[in-house]
Amino acid sequence: MTNLNTTRFGPVEIGSDDVIHFPEGLLGLPSCRDWVLLADAENDALGWLQSVERPEIALGVVSPRRFVPCYQMRVARRELEPLRLENVQAAHVLIVVSKTERSITLNLKAPVVINLNRRLGRQVVTNGDLAVQYVLGDPSPALRKSA
Repeated sequence: MTNLNTTRFGPVEIGSDDVIHFPEGLLGLPSCRDWVLLADAENDALGWLQSVERPEIALGVVSPRRFVPCYQMRVARRELEPLRLENVQAAHVLIVVSKTERSITLNLKAPVVINLNRRLGRQVVTNGDLAVQYVLGDPSPALRKSA
């Protein structure tokens, strides 16, 4: 066990089994390859991907189906090959949450896919017209074009 001194959560004790390795990093964060998934103490719908390399970076994540029940992720199988999944249904899919001045948005276009058994993760860009900034509480459908 080691202590990870995070900016958002203070010291967090993690073990090597807690680390999820992203060989390619995340979009916009290619040098951040090791992350831990933390539960939010106040909101059971929210989790945090905390960077091990950069303690100031933590990304809010949620299960997409909790907020967009009809969410379907479509990607080429080769996009998931680096995760070494024995079964595609075993993939754990999370969506990055962002907060703007007026709303909370979900990036439905670029989900984070994790193989919890192998502790491997990858952010993929889906096929189709999923929103990059789906506004929570927006009555318009989730499947819309975005700039």
